[in-house]
Amino acid sequence: MVSAGRRGPRLRVGVVSAGRVGAVLGAALRRAGHQVDAAAAVSDASVRRAEELLPGAAVLPPDEVAAQADLVLLAVPDDAIAGLVRGLVATGSLRQGQMLLHTSGAHGVAVLAPAAEVGVLPLALHPAMTFTGRAEDVERLATACTAVTAADDAGWAVAEALALELGMEPVRVPEQARALYHAALTHGANHLITLVNDCAALLRAAGIEPADRVMAPILSASLDNALRMGDRAITGPVVRGDAGTVRDHLAALDRTDPEALPGYRALARRTAARAERAGLLRADAAAEVRDALEER
Repeated sequence: MVSAGRRGPRLRVGVVSAGRVGAVLGAALRRAGHQVDAAAAVSDASVRRAEELLPGAAVLPPDEVAAQADLVLLAVPDDAIAGLVRGLVATGSLRQGQMLLHTSGAHGVAVLAPAAEVGVLPLALHPAMTFTGRAEDVERLATACTAVTAADDAGWAVAEALALELGMEPVRVPEQARALYHAALTHGANHLITLVNDCAALLRAAGIEPADRVMAPILSASLDNALRMGDRAITGPVVRGDAGTVRDHLAALDRTDPEALPGYRALARRTAARAERAGLLRADAAAEVRDALEER
């Protein structure tokens, strides 16, 4: 059983693989007092991360990493997990009494079923943060929540204890809710980056530099307000019902970056719908905004 702090039994950990997430979580487990014996690393970047964040850990093939571990940490792409687990079971690299933990947000523990059938404890733990693969990420874990999913009470207890040891706040996500949970975070975090970079590109196209200095205060305030106030934080021409301004925006985007038009239209429609539902935008004004957005 995993225990908080540095007292009690320590685990031999194997990391598959030493990507941005795996290397950082391996380093965090080591800081918690566990022993990271081996890691799988193929690319030059992952080998460097293993050397920097997991010094002394042997770089071995995945089956050898798993065979010598009490806790096998799978930090591989979502679509690679099922095949990797089947391969580890087929090679006898997994055994009864081990723990197998993956870091995918999209999957629960069903994807680990072949390992569970041979007596391995299946666990899913997804930190709700972005990773750079550098040492500072280990410290940033203390600000993050992590989604945990398990198959039974023992699994829930172990997953939550591991999350706490890593410095994160565990949040239970049922197996059937993992896809929606992951879609929500992907939509918010990944698409936010695309939106910010589109904004920067449009400012530069307008001859405005430094774009990041112009964007930072308003975007930071918008994020803070949204987290505190929800839909009541919406500002701008859509919530004011300024259909003429929306038309001007569409024309400017069409001249400068037509590829940005579909995204602007889609988000403006969602903004109008949320503002109307929240009582911030009258129905007639919302209709005028939607009409402007549909014009070609």
